[in-house]
Amino acid sequence: MINREDNPDYLNSFLDYLVTIQNKSPNTVKEYNYDLATFLKFLKIHFKLTDEINLENIKYNDVSISTIEKITLDDLHAFLAYLTTNFKSKAATRCRKVASLRVFFKFLSMKKIIKINPAQNLETPKLDRRLPKYLTLEESKKLLNVSKDERNRNRIRDYAITTLFLNCGMRLAELIGINEKDINFKERKLNVIGKGNKERTIYLNEACIKAIDEYIAVRSKNGGKKDLKNSDKALFLSERNQRIGRRTVQKIIATELKNAGIDTEIYSVHKLRHTAATLMYQYGKVDIRALQELLGHESISTTEIYTHVSNTQVKAAVESNPLANI
Repeated sequence: MINREDNPDYLNSFLDYLVTIQNKSPNTVKEYNYDLATFLKFLKIHFKLTDEINLENIKYNDVSISTIEKITLDDLHAFLAYLTTNFKSKAATRCRKVASLRVFFKFLSMKKIIKINPAQNLETPKLDRRLPKYLTLEESKKLLNVSKDERNRNRIRDYAITTLFLNCGMRLAELIGINEKDINFKERKLNVIGKGNKERTIYLNEACIKAIDEYIAVRSKNGGKKDLKNSDKALFLSERNQRIGRRTVQKIIATELKNAGIDTEIYSVHKLRHTAATLMYQYGKVDIRALQELLGHESISTTEIYTHVSNTQVKAAVESNPLANI
């Protein structure tokens, strides 16, 4: 929840712009607010406007436009260096901060709140392209089996959740946001709201349809409660008859991974998305463009990380060389 009283007026105006014009989701707006709040707190340290060095203790609603107008590209680089030095921020984290700063300063410049945009030439940190971590086919089957543990009173719900993750490659926020009306059983598809508040269609295979059907059959007959999260419309409910939350789903998957003997330090909910994409590409020979559409990636380059091949395939390729037995 964003406390607007903590923000200076120009930051709240920017957040309103994100909601009304850019149509950003609440989670995205919250991330922008966090990034820019961190930046404004840093400015107070950087420009010696406070003696406090702990960011958590710094108030930033008094950072004036005159201070903002002093900012140069060097100050933005100093902020990124500060994150790296003090918080060991990874390149991906710094990339998000850069994206937030760019949009923010573009807005201030567009509204003529500032004359010069210091972020105009701000470069994006170079990312290390690492292969995604994913479960093997056997590990995926094992995870599905442990999710049906008879000792778990929510096993039918939890199995449906795990099945959707492993078969559809959806994001956590997309899964908890599913409403019953989003599912078209006749055409075997559902609509989800992805990143950037964009809606897309995900087609459901037999395993997904069966798991959802079985869950709805045992789900609360009264449905979810009427609340701010529209729990009465939600597909997946908590034991309190509310829309299931992020932490609950994360806990469900962490427990299943542990019970399946899979390292929870390496694997998580998001790794199930990687797993679904990798299995579809390796076993289903899915076209990269179709995979991009399924996963809701804006750029094909993001999807290309799943075109890696396993070590077994690499070894087989070498063995198949006609010169191998000469």
